[in-house]
Amino acid sequence: MNPIRSILAAACVAALTAPAGAQGITEIMRSGSAPQRSVATPSQSYPQQRPPTVQSANGQQPAEFIVALVNSQPITNTEVQTRLTRVVRENPEARQVPIDQLVRVVLERLINERAQLQLAKEQGIKIDDLAVDQAEQSVARQNSISVPELRRRVEADGLGQKQFRSDLRDQLTLTRLRDREIEQKVKISDTEVDQFIKEQRAGANAAFAPDINIAQLLVIVPPDASDADVAKLEDRAQSLAKRARAGEDFANLVRDNSDAADRGTGGVLGMRSADKYPPPFVEATQGLAPGAIVGPIRTSAGFHVLKLIAKSQPGATDTVYTQTDVRHIILLNDPKRTTAQAVAQLAEFKERIAKGTADFASLARDNSQDASAKEGGELGWSRPGQFVPEFEEAMNRLPVGAVSDPVVTRFGVHLIQVEGRREGKLTQSEQREAVRTVLREKKIEQATETWTQEVRARAYVEYREAPQS
Repeated sequence: MNPIRSILAAACVAALTAPAGAQGITEIMRSGSAPQRSVATPSQSYPQQRPPTVQSANGQQPAEFIVALVNSQPITNTEVQTRLTRVVRENPEARQVPIDQLVRVVLERLINERAQLQLAKEQGIKIDDLAVDQAEQSVARQNSISVPELRRRVEADGLGQKQFRSDLRDQLTLTRLRDREIEQKVKISDTEVDQFIKEQRAGANAAFAPDINIAQLLVIVPPDASDADVAKLEDRAQSLAKRARAGEDFANLVRDNSDAADRGTGGVLGMRSADKYPPPFVEATQGLAPGAIVGPIRTSAGFHVLKLIAKSQPGATDTVYTQTDVRHIILLNDPKRTTAQAVAQLAEFKERIAKGTADFASLARDNSQDASAKEGGELGWSRPGQFVPEFEEAMNRLPVGAVSDPVVTRFGVHLIQVEGRREGKLTQSEQREAVRTVLREKKIEQATETWTQEVRARAYVEYREAPQS
């Protein structure tokens, strides 16, 4: 899947795979998609018309008219056809679905999104341009390209920079709304954790995605590469894969040959749930034992050679994780202070730390707006998945001792410093917290489905004409 489009999963790619709002900022940080779910169909029917097609036979633009109203806000035929085209382009399996059914699914997705965005507006949820900027930068990093190159590719895809940023803003908005409406209310009891561990020992947790750790070697393929250039790059990737299979040290191969930004760490992506990895990576390594080399695998970024480092069930006692000792300063979202002002203040803190005129711990004690302030911002040794993805993505990019630029998350703006890293097994307490995280994510998925249906039921929806290309 194209990582550029995958971050718009809740807006387009996942139109067939998840309820509106079920995916948000997490998709900016990964290239995965949610498990398939059943999709509701409209409770009203249109007059019988010819089945619409993704592209009109004469190549003309689809006619413009209103197909539905959501609380008096229109959804147009063009919006449906644009979304439909993107869904089919990114999901080849969607072509097997009858086109009239596919159109209705896409329309229902748009209706759900529109109702949720209206609710977010009523609650005063707004996304600053700075948050959109950072999301855009994250997408560029995922693709190992610059932001200008990302924008060029977005334009080439026919999406348009304005629409791309609008979709990003919508998904950030839905994430904030979902966090307020669902995530803060979901709790996991000790009894549930105990039951999961008991079932895990009995081998009864097959429904939960395993934790995996993969290292990658990337050979980038420029978007304007000729067929001859692509063939040469594929040959290079094949040669590197052959050397890895012959027993050459994979980390050294990555450091000397990979085009990815993670080459300095040997390409190790870290132990995390399989559903947080790109689907092609998971599919390629499924059923393999740790140590296996696979690839090259072609994605929009280029050719990937992968090494499966480890695999285990969540919270397993024998799993080795990369743990990070981290501290932060956070300025919480505040109506009296804009995000830009918070960013400027933290940028000034970073400059003072770099000059040696202030130290991180003192600034955290005096300014940070969470419970860690009294400890100088110390968050302790963290495990993968412990923090929200925006924070964790920034943390994982930092060398030991480095201080980040200000990082915007759903909670506020952070200044992050990594104090150490280590490889080790989780303590019993950490194992339980890892299990709690897995169970919480599962419960959030279920709660999101129910909440989506409730928001949809409260909205006034009027169907007009059937969408047509």
